[in-house]
Amino acid sequence: MPETTSADIGIRELRASLSDVVNETAVRGRVTYITSRGRRVAAIVPVPDAEAIEAERQPRDSSA
Repeated sequence: MPETTSADIGIRELRASLSDVVNETAVRGRVTYITSRGRRVAAIVPVPDAEAIEAERQPRDSSA
């Protein structure tokens, strides 16, 4: 798998280049942090990363 890179992008710039950002995420595994007024407020991450985060957040079944 390619080396994961990250980048920051402002909301205004993201509007103009969303398809490129999504492509970089899907193809290269890039994490892109979305900023508002210089502060990170969200991220676009590859699906496997998002699924792993969601799996960690799922409550564990205590009956097992």
